[in-house]
Amino acid sequence: MWAEKVGKQLGHPTRSVAGWLISRLLTARNQVLEENAVQLCGIQPGDTVLELGHGPGLGLQSAAKLLTKPTGRLIGVDYSEYMHQMAKERMKELVASGKVTVHHCDVAAMPLADSTVDKVFHCNCYYFWPDLRKGTSEIHRVMKPGGLMVTTLRLHHVATLAAKRVMPGENWRPEAYMAALRDSGFTGVRIEDKQHKHITFQAIYATASK
Repeated sequence: MWAEKVGKQLGHPTRSVAGWLISRLLTARNQVLEENAVQLCGIQPGDTVLELGHGPGLGLQSAAKLLTKPTGRLIGVDYSEYMHQMAKERMKELVASGKVTVHHCDVAAMPLADSTVDKVFHCNCYYFWPDLRKGTSEIHRVMKPGGLMVTTLRLHHVATLAAKRVMPGENWRPEAYMAALRDSGFTGVRIEDKQHKHITFQAIYATASK
């Protein structure tokens, strides 16, 4: 029972004591993954960039610093109303200026036009999508041809949580996610081990082929 409750809060934090604790955990544990995802996707100053499952907004903060041209735009989506509001508050000045837009929505149904996004990044996110194929197909739809997506995770930690039944089903497995990416039209799908100081993590790359 506890594992299911933790899993639900990880995937969809609510405005509650448990949700607050999860938000603190995400802030502490995800920073390295967020910052590396931003760096690895090679953001250019004038890009349109999308973060999926932005959580408290750490990745949005890192990405915004790289979008130095007037044409640079940053979009965030999160299924949790609590995380949406937290990130909106964290990024309020850039949201007010129009540089950053955050949406409270499902990854499988984003209010974005076709072929408008240059780069996509996310960390510790895809395991909670009910349907991997629907999620990856929607991401492919909004990306420009040749656009790059980078996913970061610490596979050892994820596998440990899955063994305790915190992660739902088998969607946490990288091979399931990578198969959905290929089926949705992504090419160059691969996973690499990365090192940041003393932390080992994994990066999954995918290019939108159209």
